[in-house]
Amino acid sequence: MRVRSDRLLFYALLPFGGIVVALFALLINVLVDNSIPILEREGLNFFTSPQWRPSETPGEEFYGILAPLYGTIYTSIIAVAIALPTSVSLAVFVTDLAPPRLRELFIGLVDVMAGLPTILYGIWGALVLAPFLKDRLMDPLHTYLGFVPLFSCQPVTGYTVFTAGLILALMVVPFMTAVIREAYSRIPDTYREAVYSLGATDYEAARTLVSMIRPAILAALLLGFGRAAGETIAVSLTVGNSASISACAFTPGYTIASLIANQFANAGLYRHMTSALYAAGLILLVIGLALNTAGLYMLARWRKTRVGR
Repeated sequence: MRVRSDRLLFYALLPFGGIVVALFALLINVLVDNSIPILEREGLNFFTSPQWRPSETPGEEFYGILAPLYGTIYTSIIAVAIALPTSVSLAVFVTDLAPPRLRELFIGLVDVMAGLPTILYGIWGALVLAPFLKDRLMDPLHTYLGFVPLFSCQPVTGYTVFTAGLILALMVVPFMTAVIREAYSRIPDTYREAVYSLGATDYEAARTLVSMIRPAILAALLLGFGRAAGETIAVSLTVGNSASISACAFTPGYTIASLIANQFANAGLYRHMTSALYAAGLILLVIGLALNTAGLYMLARWRKTRVGR
């Protein structure tokens, strides 16, 4: 039974939690209310059409979100495809293989990467990475492996879906590594001792132990995908900002976040664009909520079943 001081503490802190919930509910309400006009006007075409056609004549306006939605998914897939093996490898290395001083150095560097402003990634990606990738990677891949759909298009600039995906990978590696490293370090030492007692090498031990945290790895993948999908500034500077849909990774593209960032300043000049951008933001919110909820649920379930033993 709670004493009076505990009840007072509970009721004193409850409003702060209530404020967070209320602000989130207000955010959802604003997005939904402002999205309704364009959803009623365009219907399913808003989701299935790649056309984004502003016009000073309201009757000629048309907005479809398919191209930015495709770009969001494409860049995020590239990001997690690069970040996942990197994060797993880094988690295993700093937990089991690195000497103490080197371990602390790597952990510190990863934490610094997580705290850097995203604009720094964007500037570096636009000024350094994009030209480097075009000359040293994209052009050779297109020349020698152009028959592969992923490399089939001639890169005109370095500002492409691939460049944005690589930048996103650098940005989500710290967060995915933190989740995987926490799960990997929570494996009881008895399991490690049992594996090595059977004569396993470091590689065989790591492969066995990693297989024990597959739910946590999947959770990290979902959380990383959700973070990559919502990134704005770094992607806007590197993705090329072109409403196109292509299987080739060397074409410029658009993401929902970069679309909102680039178009919102001029949206007031058109009757329906503001509502279209709110609807795009609502889609991004739904994607983020779904992925993060699934990831956190899987992580919590793994902690309960594995660590609670």
